[in-house]
Formats: sequence, structure tokens, C-alpha cells
Amino acid sequence: MIHKPWGMISQFVNPAKRKKKLLGDLHDFPEGTMAIGRLDVPSEGLLLLTTDGKVSAEIRSNKYEKEYYVQVDGQINQEAIEQLKTGVEIGFNGKKYTTKPGKASIIEDPKFPLRSQKIRDERHGPTSWISIIIREGKFRQVRKMTAAVGLPTLRLIRVRIGEIELKNLEVGGVIEVDRFT
Repeated sequence: MIHKPWGMISQFVNPAKRKKKLLGDLHDFPEGTMAIGRLDVPSEGLLLLTTDGKVSAEIRSNKYEKEYYVQVDGQINQEAIEQLKTGVEIGFNGKKYTTKPGKASIIEDPKFPLRSQKIRDERHGPTSWISIIIREGKFRQVRKMTAAVGLPTLRLIRVRIGEIELKNLEVGGVIEVDRFT
């Protein structure tokens, strides 16, 4: 498992050959290592890595919960939380898609280390933190979900996949786990 930093591509090879930081820049991983699922460049947090494609497919399935802590622009209210729980309409592959029911709750600021690029300061209005737990993972789904309830995502950190938790793993840190379940 790795704590993916902000601004990094969740890949080991960059087919576009752009000057972007890759996961392989953080550690000497075994040949054939791949990320299980992805976190987009501005997202942070728990990313599982493997050399086994079957394990990757299993974990990407909807059998496992994925939990995200999300800092949103504005003050979240219970009505928005209920919408997130029951499913919201987002765009996916050029079509409208209603997300499957999940879990959502308001949380206190989890006090993660500041990221390398400042988000913004309090002069721009209030922010709030929520926990969103889903089993699916459409392209930028969590960001689209918070936008659908009128609260754009400012910071997104995946903190859990199934039973594996990010806990206090430092940004860029890597820990070997023997098995997923």
C-alpha cells in the first residue's frame, strides 16, 4: 500500500511522456507492479499496488467499500448528505448516470498534513469535511457527486479500501501488506 501524494499520476509508465511524477519515482517496486484502481492527479491517499492482475480485478470490483474524506467548498448540510447517500445524477461517458446508494456523513477536519499546493484560505468562505463510502468507482465519481449537491471538492483523500486503512502512513510512504482480506 502507498500513500499517494497530491500531483502524482497513479501509474508506473507515462505513455504521454509528459514531465509528470509517477508512483515508481517514490520507491523501488518489483517489476510488473501496477496500481489497483486509480486516484486522479489532484487526489491523495490510499492506493493498493500488486503484481497480480486477478487481485487487482477482485479489489476493483464492487465487493469492497472505498472510503474517502472530502473537503468541500461550502458548509455541508443534512439534506446534501441524504442526497449523497441515496445517489445523485452525474455525467459518465457522455451520459447521465445515477450513483448507487452509499454512505455519507459530516466529519471533523481530519488534520491531514498540508499538501504541497495550498488549497485556499478562509477568506474565500467556509469549507467542511465529509466521509463518502462507495462500492463503485466511476471516473472522478466522488468529485462529481459533491458537485451535484452544490459543493465542489477542494481536497479528496482515500482513507480505506475494504479493511485496509491509510491510518498514519506518511505521504509517499509505502508498506507491504501480505494479503488483502
